[in-house]
Amino acid sequence: MAKKVVTFGEIMLRLAPEGYNRFVQADNFTATYGGGEANVAVSLANYGLDAKFVTKLPKHEIGQAAINSLRKYGVDTTDIVRGGERVGIYYLEKGASQRASKVIYDRAGSSVCTASKEEFDWKKIFDGAKWFHFTGITPALHDNVTEICLDACKAAKELGITVSCDLNYRNKLWSKEKAGQVMGELCKYVDVCIANEEDASDVFGIKAADTDVTTGSVNHQGYKAVAKQLAERFGFGKVAITLRESISANDNNWSAMLYDGSDYFFSKKYKMHIVDRVGGGDSFGGGFIYAALNDYDSQEIIEFAVAASCMKHSIEGDFNLVSVDEVIKLAGGDGSGRVQR
Repeated sequence: MAKKVVTFGEIMLRLAPEGYNRFVQADNFTATYGGGEANVAVSLANYGLDAKFVTKLPKHEIGQAAINSLRKYGVDTTDIVRGGERVGIYYLEKGASQRASKVIYDRAGSSVCTASKEEFDWKKIFDGAKWFHFTGITPALHDNVTEICLDACKAAKELGITVSCDLNYRNKLWSKEKAGQVMGELCKYVDVCIANEEDASDVFGIKAADTDVTTGSVNHQGYKAVAKQLAERFGFGKVAITLRESISANDNNWSAMLYDGSDYFFSKKYKMHIVDRVGGGDSFGGGFIYAALNDYDSQEIIEFAVAASCMKHSIEGDFNLVSVDEVIKLAGGDGSGRVQR
């Protein structure tokens, strides 16, 4: 039987101008679906795991289309609550060269924000589950959703389920002060913390020395101290930090570090030419969870997660549509991109 993972969050309608057009140039938008925890669920379903995504969506056809986008890849949607009025929307303008990508949210009052904790029976939802994953985006949506996250974390802990959280700070959703307060409470229940080079600083004020993400300067050694401080403050069993060196909107260097409570493991570094970077962190999380559930050692976990995420940057849309074999091949050193016949 495939190992079962449950994720909880919001799936949104993504509207993007064609190619690299700016919003003001757009005569039409391409519609797809995505969202942090939904993206992780799709990754895991593609890897052959039993992946369940939990949220609240309206009963109308756009809500159904969001559900269908998950079912298409084998994600279990049976515990999605139906109700509310709208699916959250985000608009994405893809950056190029020195022009950054831009996101505009239109998600206020979406169905998940109207959800109540009484609508989710976590003990039933977690039946047979080994792992629960959420991100810092979800509790930022509404105080109601914070309560649901807390209930889920408590239930997971009672059932002995591993809990992971990607800190994923979004300054368009809440303040650093509130994020620190809310995430500080939720992180008491978290076993695996995933963050990028800015999250630990934004949410908890823990900064890496000699790092400036705006210039692409990342001091890898400084993140050893960040990971150790996070682990000591919250009792995390593992802390993974993704390290993005932004050369331009199109070209990044990509690597990561894992602290497992006793030692530090750095992945190889990939030079990426980016097709679509949205969902890059989620694909890292999905790769990490898969590798950890399959008893990979610490070095293998971080190599698999980084390779999975590297591949996502080559795929349009939020979802990482790759197989385990493809990730293992890249992690093993075959990044040539030659045609496979």
